[in-house]
Amino acid sequence: MTEITTAQASVEEFLVALAAGDSTPGGGAAAALTGSQAAALLSMVLNFTVGRKRYAEFEEELQRCLKRTERLRVELLSLADKDAEAFGAVAACYAMPRSTDAEKSARTTAMQVALRGAAEVPLAMADLCLEILKLTPPVAEKGNANVVSDAATAAHLAYAAMHSALVNVKVNLKFLKDASYVAQGQAKVESLENEAESCYAAARSSCKRTLGIAI
Repeated sequence: MTEITTAQASVEEFLVALAAGDSTPGGGAAAALTGSQAAALLSMVLNFTVGRKRYAEFEEELQRCLKRTERLRVELLSLADKDAEAFGAVAACYAMPRSTDAEKSARTTAMQVALRGAAEVPLAMADLCLEILKLTPPVAEKGNANVVSDAATAAHLAYAAMHSALVNVKVNLKFLKDASYVAQGQAKVESLENEAESCYAAARSSCKRTLGIAI
């Protein structure tokens, strides 16, 4: 899928490309698309809520939530292609010549730069997915109860997308030589993972209270 972006592709086209024997799109793109779907589901719940008299007391808050979920939907979708670009930059480094010391040095330098990019894109995905988890409780508690099951689905998808993205972060950090940068990245990953657990639990609890079922 080199001629069209993920946003332009049909579901079938994306899945065919994902299943093919090519490196991209891969897990990073799938994580970004899953996160985008999570944001879209929260937007759906909100669009069933805003402007309705029954939920008028929450109108302003939920309008703000809707603006955020729509921003998240678009940003995460754009990261699907950025992830493929970042991987492409890493792959290009493997093709660089390494016959001389100078060539080897240039190749190593380029690889380290590319690996940073390949770590930073999925890290950005994880940040956005955490934001979706944080938005789920108010949407589940104050949104249209008839569609809160979709908010529950959004929470599960965002949680899965976040951890999927962090796999790629960890893999790329493993090959970086800058110890300080790696330590910062690992600390960020750990912080995200810890915060995600509490946010995911809060999201599930809010959905459970509204729906009256275990999720």
